[in-house]
Amino acid sequence: MAEEYAECLLENKFHENCPGCKVDQMKRLRRGFPFSELLTVWLIVLCTALPISSLFPFLYFMIGDFNIAKKEEDIGFYAGFVGCSFMLGRTLTSVICGIVADRYGRKPVILIGTASVVIFNTLFGLSVNFWMAIITRFCLGSFNGLLGPIKAYAMETVRDEYQGLALSAVSTTWGIGLIIGPAMGGFLAQPAKQYPSLFSENSVFGKFPYLLPCLAISCFALLVTIISLRIPETLHNHKIDDDALSPDESFDAHKALNEKSSLLKNWPLISSIIVYCIFSLHDMAYTEIFSLWANSPRKYGGLGYSSADVGSVLAISGFGLLIFQLSLYSYADDCHRVTLLIGQAITRGFRDDRRRREVTSPQNPPNGCHRPRKGCGRERKQRRRKNREEEEEEEEEAERNKG
Repeated sequence: MAEEYAECLLENKFHENCPGCKVDQMKRLRRGFPFSELLTVWLIVLCTALPISSLFPFLYFMIGDFNIAKKEEDIGFYAGFVGCSFMLGRTLTSVICGIVADRYGRKPVILIGTASVVIFNTLFGLSVNFWMAIITRFCLGSFNGLLGPIKAYAMETVRDEYQGLALSAVSTTWGIGLIIGPAMGGFLAQPAKQYPSLFSENSVFGKFPYLLPCLAISCFALLVTIISLRIPETLHNHKIDDDALSPDESFDAHKALNEKSSLLKNWPLISSIIVYCIFSLHDMAYTEIFSLWANSPRKYGGLGYSSADVGSVLAISGFGLLIFQLSLYSYADDCHRVTLLIGQAITRGFRDDRRRREVTSPQNPPNGCHRPRKGCGRERKQRRRKNREEEEEEEEEAERNKG
């Protein structure tokens, strides 16, 4: 709220050396659909989403090739550590990435995130043992906390009428990444076995059977990093100009900027985070557990699928998520707004009824009710005495003036 208030105060004034003010000024002068800005956001979000689930179609076979599991039934146990290492790193650094983005700018965080995909995703494809896979995935998640900063960047680079479209582009691109990522991991892993006419066992991709999907994503991330070098910075690097504000506005601005309420006391925020955590748990559990179950041999109760089959199934499920976001999400949002309006109407009705009861209570009789309250006679006598004294003083002063 403090940032919104400060932005409102600085709405009609642009500072010359402030990158955020330059972006705001360009937004005011620009007319038409922000195609280039939304395309940039689309590419960055896709670069972030692709590495998340691209490994699950071939993770079972990768752990098996590491020969760390003594039994084939134990492969899923070790695969869980590799799968969670990415999210563990993101959990530890997401708040830090947000703080850095608010203090030093969105662009450095975006560049670090896309460059980390180039480096650590390639190293993950070159992993030769279990611990190298865990470390590279952990580092990839640690430097890839882009979801919050890219949402802020999307809101700050487009005009107000296109901000809803910018946020929907972020969520839609995330769904597209969950479609393309597993498909790339499934169809490009183990190329020497799937496409022996194109890749030999003695080639680089034969020695590192899981490098090709990781390398393809890294090449795309390198292209996005080069494009991100040209994006403008949107963070304001100046303070509110107190000379241009009235004393009341200056006081209110500093008060709004200095207020720091505890997030743990913000129950709507905490409830939203809890619900989001539950859905994220279900999503990641389905993606990882299903891939392990589908890759497992039939003798252990699995489906015996290949990496390409698992990639196809995960891509289809991701396509269902995309359809939901594009079509059903808008209806769900409308229903949510209707529910909020109904709740506000009910709350307003209870509030009005309570006020009506307070007005009609014996302590607060309505107009026309002559029931005397305790102490009313004494108050009237005091007012009459005070009025008489004032009248006597006025008469004495008038007589002195005449004399």
